Amino acid sequence: MHWILLRGLTREQAHWGVLPQRLRDTFPGHDFHPVDLSGTGTHFREPSPADIPAIREAVQRQCQHIPYPLGLIALSMGGMVALDWAQHAHPGDIQHLVLINTSSGFNRPWHRLRPKTWPTLMRLLTVRDLREREAQILALSSNRQLNPATVQRWYSIQTQRPVSPRNAVRQLWAAARFRPADERPLPDALVLASKGDRIVDWCCSERLAERWQWTLRLHPDAGHDLPLDDPDWVIEAIRDYLDTRGVPLDAPAPPRQSLGR
Repeated sequence: MHWILLRGLTREQAHWGVLPQRLRDTFPGHDFHPVDLSGTGTHFREPSPADIPAIREAVQRQCQHIPYPLGLIALSMGGMVALDWAQHAHPGDIQHLVLINTSSGFNRPWHRLRPKTWPTLMRLLTVRDLREREAQILALSSNRQLNPATVQRWYSIQTQRPVSPRNAVRQLWAAARFRPADERPLPDALVLASKGDRIVDWCCSERLAERWQWTLRLHPDAGHDLPLDDPDWVIEAIRDYLDTRGVPLDAPAPPRQSLGR
């Protein structure tokens, strides 16, 4: 099985930290492909589309060389892109969906972005010191003790592949307007959420899981960046979910390449 990993607003594949390698170690029969959204990472010079379907189409173009069927693991706004992909995919192309601390138009705006976070986000727009800004973003998205090494890594990411203010605004606008179609894209999916998320209310994940009768797992105290705060918990949740569905960890299914995507 090939898996696509998608991060969220203004973040890129390097922000996954240890998670991709931990996944490869845990699931040796699977392949994991972190992919950047337009305007971030390897595509930081590109303009970001201002709506989720267009961002999804750009991601799909990047993944044309990867054999189907696919699994998607996605965080925050990346979860919106993954959900939109699953809803527009050919039957059988997307077999597994893992959504982490995401939201959608099924929820109230003040649940999708907690009001207490708004002043912090506005203040971040005025912070000119890049290292300090990344430290504040980390402090907002993580509930763990601030790690200077992580701050340095995030600072290095932004100095090498900076996300422009214009792209940040376009991504935020795309996320704010996203509403999935009403039809459930898969019989089941894994929805992970942090009760300690200070950016997105975990009720957004709960609403999504209840609406489509999907599997919901709640972390008691991690922040919005759940894979950073507790990668082992995320991996165990994915392992348990796949194990109950009889998906082997070691032996991948024979690849099937979907054409015309």
